Amino acid sequence: MGEMVEFRSNGGTCGGYLADGGGPGVIVIQEWWGLVDHIKDIADRFAAEGFTALAPDMYHGVQTTEPDQAGKLLMSMNLATAGKDLSGAVDYLRERTGRDKVGVTGFCMGGGLSLMVACQRPDAVAACAPFYGGMRPDTPVDWDAIAAVVEGHYAENDRGTASPEAARQLEADLRGKGKTATFHVYPGTHHAFFNDTRPDVYDAAVSKTAWERTLALFRANL
Repeated sequence: MGEMVEFRSNGGTCGGYLADGGGPGVIVIQEWWGLVDHIKDIADRFAAEGFTALAPDMYHGVQTTEPDQAGKLLMSMNLATAGKDLSGAVDYLRERTGRDKVGVTGFCMGGGLSLMVACQRPDAVAACAPFYGGMRPDTPVDWDAIAAVVEGHYAENDRGTASPEAARQLEADLRGKGKTATFHVYPGTHHAFFNDTRPDVYDAAVSKTAWERTLALFRANL
């Protein structure tokens, strides 16, 4: 359904997968594996629901199936460059759709980056849906700046910065700052429960619920 495109990113360019359903813009941010077919499929699903979905290639052409290599790619990613790429994606979608507001969602690493870009581009990001969004400790986030409605999706059996405790704490912190934030923790689920290419962790019923909630979030706010 979609196509590979290039968009401006701070004087350079970044590639991405675009699935144009004719409606509001949604940025779909990859897991730590790279811009793999699963992420492209999610963009296609958004397009089928009437959104214009762009999945930026955060690793600029690199993919892996090995967890150790994925971890190295994540840790070596320049977050300042990632922020510029995501800001470029925001501007590309605004220009393409003719709409000022965009939504952003992401998975694993991409969940954390979705929150980062929501903080960095409060002028445009009106809704943010992180899925089990872990963050590097050095991720630049200013929770006071965020203007988006945030609805997160987290796994009961997760740990670290994507743990249920971390999700509930972030929800409380955002609400304490007067932000609109709801974080769902799904019982019995594991990290990457939305990834239907991983039968060891995929949860079809929970994924359906999280997907419907994400569509409703974007339809209400974009």
